[in-house]
Amino acid sequence: MAELTSQLHPQRIRANLEHLRREIAAAAARAGRDPEAVEVLAATKYVAAADLRALQQAGVRLVGENRAQDLEQKVALYGDAFTWDFIGQLQSRKVRRIVPHVRLIHSVASESSLRELERHRDRAAPSLRILIEVNVSGEPGKAGIEPGALAHFLELAPLPVAGLMTMPPMSDDPDASRPWFAALRGLADEHGLEQLSMGTSQDYVVAVEEGATIVRIGTKLYT
Repeated sequence: MAELTSQLHPQRIRANLEHLRREIAAAAARAGRDPEAVEVLAATKYVAAADLRALQQAGVRLVGENRAQDLEQKVALYGDAFTWDFIGQLQSRKVRRIVPHVRLIHSVASESSLRELERHRDRAAPSLRILIEVNVSGEPGKAGIEPGALAHFLELAPLPVAGLMTMPPMSDDPDASRPWFAALRGLADEHGLEQLSMGTSQDYVVAVEEGATIVRIGTKLYT
């Protein structure tokens, strides 16, 4: 398990954020897109609660948490200083702890999670929407539903579905992710879904070129 990021510096994070936004703007321009349509989400799985203050001072406003307990702890400390998304594997038994705090859940990928979302919808933030995680590459063991199951999931969803999320196979070549990002965009277009959560520190430029509306950035923001 990776260690928590520590000793974060607001000035460095702000500079990294500005660099990211310039690269996103250039990628969006190449694709004929509005760069304002792309959100930078700070992935904070390995950021200690105390260090979120540096993100706040650097101008970060959207963060994504991976664990229910960390989300609860950080929301208790920072509240409305950030907009909170949940980006980790969604365990059905943790749904009730997550839904009061977040704007989006990026990782809905099982019928049991859909049932728990229905069961606890009265606890949910009024604006809560969900993203369906799709395993577009068909990679064995990868989280996400099969593309062919999406229509069924949309019918079952107890909350508004904002869009889709995917994690492509690991590769040292960012361009290797392109066909999977394009496939997710095509699937979203087919079903009239607008939000695409795809791209991380390694391949976010390619993701923006292929239609990402949310890129999930960790190390690129902090180092």
